[in-house]
Amino acid sequence: MQASPRQHRVLALALALAALTAPFAQAAEPASLTLSGMIDLGLYRSSADQRWNLGPVQRSHIAFSGSQDLGDGLKATFKLSHRFNPDDGSQESASKPFWHGESTVGLKGAFGSVQAGRRLDAVNSQDWQFDPWGNFDRVASPAWETWHYHYASDPTGNSGSAEYGRLNSGVFYDSPSLDGFTVHLSTSPEKAQTAKTRPLGVSLNFNHERTAFMLARSRNSADDTDSFAGARLNLAPVAVMVAYNVSEAGSAKAKSLTAGLEYSLGATTLKAGWGEVKVDEVRAARVIGTGVSYAVNARTTVYGDAARKTFTSDSATVYGVGVAYSF
Repeated sequence: MQASPRQHRVLALALALAALTAPFAQAAEPASLTLSGMIDLGLYRSSADQRWNLGPVQRSHIAFSGSQDLGDGLKATFKLSHRFNPDDGSQESASKPFWHGESTVGLKGAFGSVQAGRRLDAVNSQDWQFDPWGNFDRVASPAWETWHYHYASDPTGNSGSAEYGRLNSGVFYDSPSLDGFTVHLSTSPEKAQTAKTRPLGVSLNFNHERTAFMLARSRNSADDTDSFAGARLNLAPVAVMVAYNVSEAGSAKAKSLTAGLEYSLGATTLKAGWGEVKVDEVRAARVIGTGVSYAVNARTTVYGDAARKTFTSDSATVYGVGVAYSF
């Protein structure tokens, strides 16, 4: 009997895991292999089709990561991350690669870390902390609808279609913290025949107990640009955040401004956010979002979201409830 495509994928995953774990089992030096991820499933009303859907409100993913001590404070690292839809077990999108989330190998030491492969670029890997939902919630997050509006980090990164966040064939550097300051870089040595330039991104971050800020700018292979500034103030139990983003593609320019608030009451967190984006000075989207989450334990969270979204030609009120299990 001929194997189905799904069986082929399962077999490929099993072989990949076997290939990864065998060297670690045989290595003379200490090594680690970690399985992590999140399974999120919710019932939500979509602004796109005004219908109720059962699916991931946030992004469900599974990741395999590991490191091996090479001596003298140097470690070899790798990470593979797959994103999927838990409602039917399918891959997140047929146009995206199997290891959509990340597929990198690298070195880590006192100098920081250097990785090569596919992962979030210098801007998208750091901006999440300036949105109450971490730019990770399709229902209520203002960032989801407004940030990086005119910017694809890799215009052909998903089998020829645009990727918003990650960079293929990339080289990534994350510096160690120096009094709270870190620098993050992303680029690629490759330049396709159709590309205008090589991608380049840089982010300067500061993280302290009560404050955080970020200044970043990136350019993709089509010579589009993305500039981002964010600030966060943590005054427990309240956290306030604001972000400003300008993305340019050709002659089109999008400017977005978002603000957010978190209020923690033990295991319960209340969230509120506002954001809008203007394209060539015309408002393209405005979002007012609210939410509440409750940490049942260290791994399981239940949540509810609601938002009012106004676009150029229509508007919608959306809702969602769900559960997320992290491991």
